[in-house]
Amino acid sequence: MYWVTPRHLAGDDGALGERIGDLLTGLGWRLWPTSRHTLLYVSPDELRGAEWILASYPFELGGLPVAWQLSARPHAASALTEWNAYFTTGVPHEALADLLVALDAREAPDTGFDGPQAVMAALVSQGWIRDVDRPATAATDPGFASSVSLEELPKLIQDADPRPDLMGWQAWAEPVLGAPYLWCASFSASVPHDLVAAFAASLASPVPVPRRTLPEGAQERLTVVRRD
Repeated sequence: MYWVTPRHLAGDDGALGERIGDLLTGLGWRLWPTSRHTLLYVSPDELRGAEWILASYPFELGGLPVAWQLSARPHAASALTEWNAYFTTGVPHEALADLLVALDAREAPDTGFDGPQAVMAALVSQGWIRDVDRPATAATDPGFASSVSLEELPKLIQDADPRPDLMGWQAWAEPVLGAPYLWCASFSASVPHDLVAAFAASLASPVPVPRRTLPEGAQERLTVVRRD
């Protein structure tokens, strides 16, 4: 077992499905296997959903398969989700877990009152650097390997707002410039900024995380704090 930093380059240890599934079960979310060979978790109030969709291989972000899709709806009877967020393999499961805990704790998962500054504050307070050209909506880690920024939504990202050219938070890790991404995340335009901030704060946390395997391409950029 290795305890490593930085978290945003630590990968998912090949346990993204199990770790998040155990968390959701512990929060009291119900689980249904679907006909598409996915696993759908729904919160007790039926306003929040998390689906392990890797087996259905719906689409890719940055050349990586999407593994988890989170969603929220304004009413339990609503057929349409208000927003969606997507996470590929490789995303640190701690950051996704902290986001889900924040989502579970919200009374109204489909609305928020904070602005983009909440996301930037979460990153800058832990040493991330504002982009010179977009200081209010983009930041990168001190090693310039990971970024979080407000961008035009990629294709296939679904949101209740039908307007074109919507902006949503995007995050990714590229340990070596020009090499394959380690992970990617995409938040649709209506995801409350404070929820994205919960993900960003965890992503930028300096607290070491345990890993049994270190991701290829990022090993040289990780610091092993200790071995158990």
